[in-house]
Amino acid sequence: MGSLVDTVKDPSKRAAVLDDCVRLIDAEVAGKRGLTGVAVKAAFRSVKGLRPGMVRQSMDALLDDFSAKVEPFWLECQSSGKPSRSFFTSRKNDVANALLSITDDRAAGSPHRVLVRAYKSLRGKAIHHIGDAMPRFADLLEKHAR
Repeated sequence: MGSLVDTVKDPSKRAAVLDDCVRLIDAEVAGKRGLTGVAVKAAFRSVKGLRPGMVRQSMDALLDDFSAKVEPFWLECQSSGKPSRSFFTSRKNDVANALLSITDDRAAGSPHRVLVRAYKSLRGKAIHHIGDAMPRFADLLEKHAR
């Protein structure tokens, strides 16, 4: 049973985790449909337009905190014997709230008004969006934390 916290602290593994996180985010945004999808894609474009590589840099800044919040879920998943996709999908709201507690705190203290505005415009649907990402998220955990 691997530790997420240890994985992301290992420089030889961190870059691969970040690459996969960025790919997961890109895939989730690309897959959004309807009016909400338009809003998500517009907000994502504005974030990416501020500075090339900003998504990766932001993930890098959040990865230690995210891994610490997800670690208890990962350990519970491993001890439950359930497949990670079904475990994380069944706990999607709990995982989403854990992750959002970090981004809420960061947004509250951010001097970047454009980012905060984009975040606030999407925050109401964030639990749903994160929940939609649980299968890919579980795959990412399986790949890097085993």
